[in-house]
Amino acid sequence: MITHKPRVALLTASLLLTGCGGGAMATPDHRPAAPTPTTASPMPEVALEVAPQQLPGLGPETWAEVPDEARQAVVVTGQGRNSARSTVVLYERSDIGWEAGARWPAHNALRGWTEHHRAGDLRSPIGVFTLTDAGGLLRDPGTRLPYDHGVGFTATGTGFKGESLAGSFDYVIAINYNRRPGTTPLDWTRPLGTGRGGGIWLHVDHRGPTQGCVSIAREHMRQLLLALDPDRHPVVVMGDAEALAR
Repeated sequence: MITHKPRVALLTASLLLTGCGGGAMATPDHRPAAPTPTTASPMPEVALEVAPQQLPGLGPETWAEVPDEARQAVVVTGQGRNSARSTVVLYERSDIGWEAGARWPAHNALRGWTEHHRAGDLRSPIGVFTLTDAGGLLRDPGTRLPYDHGVGFTATGTGFKGESLAGSFDYVIAINYNRRPGTTPLDWTRPLGTGRGGGIWLHVDHRGPTQGCVSIAREHMRQLLLALDPDRHPVVVMGDAEALAR
């Protein structure tokens, strides 16, 4: 169960510190010279990036669900409650705050998002979920997550736009919604019951909406697999922008 944390909210800012040196103006010879003011030595120009102390776009309710130990967060922000399009950003937590990586276009479920996912509702679950296990039809690209490689990840058929689903499961990362962490993504154990759905993954995009998963381009999936580190306790924070802002 995900632990709660104190809420911290600092606005993202960028601060440029520039030191300016000055000197006394010359005075005419027939007038007494004014005392020369003491001035500090010019300061070197310093660019200071102030990273946010909490994940951008998250309101207090969502932020409270992010575990204290999480140092990596895949934030999936949907364009709308009923939209199948979203954006994925991997954030890394450092000593100065959360730092964003690249922004990747993504698809989510055909009918958008829900806070109470049910099997077959064609909506992606809203929430904060841990990421512990990966796999795929292709060989392990070098991820630090446990990786299950095999033909069980063969995708067949067509998507909602008639697009081929072949290759969709070349790389997958299991989202720990209604599943048993520490097992292959192909493990169909459903702690909440089969009626609450499951098999929610990050996987390769097939250029169309999903049934409940989140999909990004194959190269982006590979980059994500190489970046995630179980020692940094990665999580996915997912939902439409309005829901995440609560």
